[in-house]
Amino acid sequence: MKALIVIDFTHDFVTGALPVGQPAVDIAETVAAVTETYCRNGHEVVMAVDLHEQNDPYHPETALFPPHNIRGSKGRELYGSLAEVMEQYKSEIRWMDKTRYSAFCGTDLELKLRERGITDIALIGVCTDICVLHTAVDAYNKGFHITVFEDAVASFNPGGHEWALGHFRSSLGAQVIQARETVLAANE
Repeated sequence: MKALIVIDFTHDFVTGALPVGQPAVDIAETVAAVTETYCRNGHEVVMAVDLHEQNDPYHPETALFPPHNIRGSKGRELYGSLAEVMEQYKSEIRWMDKTRYSAFCGTDLELKLRERGITDIALIGVCTDICVLHTAVDAYNKGFHITVFEDAVASFNPGGHEWALGHFRSSLGAQVIQARETVLAANE
């Protein structure tokens, strides 16, 4: 069984308080199309979305990054047509709040995937070298087979993005492939 984990594709991470910027804008339609394809094909889809509280002095990211993805803020809403996909398939997509880089840390993600017999996960979203990377490392350590859609991940750090893509391949044994040439091409 397969699952797609869409990581942090919100206004704050695309164009808002902690923006990836143009690289994220450039992948927005691919992120939405891959998500819709997984939903249409009956695969598990998890929207793993960073959650912070206003003025939280105890969260470790408070010292590292400006406030972002604050509960109830516009910045925490899904970006672009991904929001439309979420609305259309809301009964099939599982929304999951996360408070650390990895979608597995402090959540029931592993339990939910195991309950459904999922062994293969695909990762898309931002940032390639932060939240996508930490999620991939945890998935590897938990024994999942990993696919990263290279044309559906982005970072504000081009060097970090390229390094993470290489790390997925060489250290995690992940498939790093183009969504447009695989998943999306199969639906045309």
